[in-house]
Amino acid sequence: MRRRDFLFKSVPALAAAALASNSGDLSAGDASKIAPRRGLKKAVNLRMIKAPGASVIDQFKMARDAGFDGVEVNLPDEPLTTDLLVEARNASGLEIAGVICTPHWSFPLSDPDASKRERTVKGLQFALRQSGEIGCKRVLLVPGVVTQAVNYQECWSRAIEGIKRCVEDAEKARCHIAVENVWNQFITNPVEALRFLEEINSPWVGWHFDIGNAVVYGWPEHWPAILGKRIINVHIKEFSNAKANAEGLRKGFNVELGEGEVNWAAVMKALETAGYEGYGVAEVPGGDAERLKFLSQRMTQLFAS
Repeated sequence: MRRRDFLFKSVPALAAAALASNSGDLSAGDASKIAPRRGLKKAVNLRMIKAPGASVIDQFKMARDAGFDGVEVNLPDEPLTTDLLVEARNASGLEIAGVICTPHWSFPLSDPDASKRERTVKGLQFALRQSGEIGCKRVLLVPGVVTQAVNYQECWSRAIEGIKRCVEDAEKARCHIAVENVWNQFITNPVEALRFLEEINSPWVGWHFDIGNAVVYGWPEHWPAILGKRIINVHIKEFSNAKANAEGLRKGFNVELGEGEVNWAAVMKALETAGYEGYGVAEVPGGDAERLKFLSQRMTQLFAS
């Protein structure tokens, strides 16, 4: 029997009823029987909540009703004012689990054009200020992209320079800059990630650990042991090497949570040992209320593995 089949068919005691079906078809009653473990809270990105005509407040309430504890948002985003986000937060009782800095892909800190790098510096500074106003403690940042025109050392130096310019803003906002591991040909293992953070040398800069992104380069469970308390947010998504090899690299993400290559029990144990007690933020295809409920229930299963 494969390990993930064992996970979904044989988890003992409290989680057994909820994990009996490999399809993940859980009732709300079954999901509620799984005791929360390891201090992890569940969040979903606002853009994953699909409800035509629904207000932002309604979307927050949908996330709450599906069983999530927080919502991740993308800032700066013209329609999302801080007043609106505070209103949605207060009306739903949810937290703002994280903010994604929107300019970082289009205008990376590694770009040879200084004016483009400046766009993301200003965007990150603005996102940090907005985060402080809505009570969010972490802003996700893609640090740069290595390309044919931008070598590794250039990406490293420019990214560090840009981030250091924003540390004072982070401190004023009481909000951390969370550097994410992504498919950018840059910082593909936790040893590099630790060295990068140590060179920046600020308590206001930590790591946003993306579990699914790490699979193609190795084993996600190796990251928490090296980064430890520097992990300040986590993205939850799956990856299948078998599917990627058969259908194309990015197709590896086209599997449900718990049905790919991630060894969730090992990852959860590693996060627990590292003392991580923050959010697990879903970064997968979203949908309507039923889809959100499914994702919430599946995340509860994985957190209890």
